Amino acid sequence: MARPPRFDTDQLLDAAVLLAAGGGPAAVTMSAVAQAVGAPSGSMYHRFPGRTALLAEVWLRTVERFQEGYFAVLTGEPDPHRAARAASRHVVAWCRAHPDEAALLLYGAADFGRADWPEEHVRRADAGNGRVFAAVARLAEALGARDAQARDRVALALVDLPLTVVRRHLRAGDPLPPHAEDLTERCTAALLA
Repeated sequence: MARPPRFDTDQLLDAAVLLAAGGGPAAVTMSAVAQAVGAPSGSMYHRFPGRTALLAEVWLRTVERFQEGYFAVLTGEPDPHRAARAASRHVVAWCRAHPDEAALLLYGAADFGRADWPEEHVRRADAGNGRVFAAVARLAEALGARDAQARDRVALALVDLPLTVVRRHLRAGDPLPPHAEDLTERCTAALLA
């Protein structure tokens, strides 16, 4: 009977998240992750064929975890104004609960080598993004956003504004202020009034 692996994929990806949060995508190497968990390099190559696949997986796992909650909030409230406020609030709350992952998401998929990802990873990223963008578009329509300017206002309220509230603190390595969710929700409500 084969011995179970000492290091599972999630442990390796958790280490990669910490490395990326501290030093950006360049800090995520096969040897750095192996060293961070005390694993032999072979453990890395057993799970990831190379650094490109590792970068893709750490990005995708992180963004998918964020998108799961964000999508649920966007689609879980029948009142579009409440859903919009809850979605903007969720961004801040998720970043507060997951500061290392949030710091990682301040980069983009391109910073994690998307141009070189295998097709399966690109499809996975596009599917997740498409699902969230479609939910935002449906919410914008429910809010009465009929022209480009109105749709831009919804995107600002649901995406750009919450990220702006958290970005400065995350980049400085500071905790989010206790009022960040309330501030974000009030600003979103004002934009969409």
